[in-house]
Amino acid sequence: MDTFLQAAIDEARKSFESGGIPIGSVLVLDGEIVGRGHNQRVQKGSAVLHAEMDCLENAGRLTSEDYAHSVLYSTLSPCDMCSGAILLYKIPKVVIGENRTFRGPEEHLRARGVELEVVDNDECVRLMNDFIRDNPALWNEDIGE
Repeated sequence: MDTFLQAAIDEARKSFESGGIPIGSVLVLDGEIVGRGHNQRVQKGSAVLHAEMDCLENAGRLTSEDYAHSVLYSTLSPCDMCSGAILLYKIPKVVIGENRTFRGPEEHLRARGVELEVVDNDECVRLMNDFIRDNPALWNEDIGE
């Protein structure tokens, strides 16, 4: 398995183990992880700390040149909010662990020039299916339903 996707899965597990939604993300620049994050809406009482947002926050300030050479890994297809951040910072590629349990605006990202690679990783699917089955109200809150 891709070590960067595995790092995102490790982040997803951290979220789950601390009472949150099992979604993780890492930002890779020139073959190095520069940011890691996981969904922390529950843990921090946040409206916006999806995994990708937490990852970008933890990466700190980067230059537009850095973002232009980065790859964002996420265990789940990015939602509208996280896709907006991808577009804002012009991140050229996103590797998605799975999009069966939730599919964000992938076609919009592609139409705006973002390369998407959907891995369809069984562990990512299992983590989300188990969580959604056991926590439907919390899941619906996370995706704005």
